[in-house]
Amino acid sequence: MRRMMIRCLALAAALCAVPVLAHHGWGSYDAERVMRFDAPLAEVRIANPHAQVVVEHEGKRWDVILAPVSRMTARGMADGALAEGKTVTIEGYPRNDGSPELRAERIVVDGKTIELR
Repeated sequence: MRRMMIRCLALAAALCAVPVLAHHGWGSYDAERVMRFDAPLAEVRIANPHAQVVVEHEGKRWDVILAPVSRMTARGMADGALAEGKTVTIEGYPRNDGSPELRAERIVVDGKTIELR
């Protein structure tokens, strides 16, 4: 009986750790190198844990990591404000490894600045 309880507790602990492993930290982004540019949205993904958009900038397709949807809504982003083809201003930090991914600090949509962090 004791061995079965230990196995169940170990399984429960392992299952609880899965969401933690799925979330990434921000240490892989270069906070010393701020990028700010205007670009049309090529793709929009509204989902958790973070919304994401894809933009074309300097001949590359950039994946831009935004905030959780609930945070963006709480800070004033209207439903449907992010739409493919709409031009936005993005400010954020690129990845340290040089891959075209950006952690957005703020986004300007329809003239309104939304603070994401």
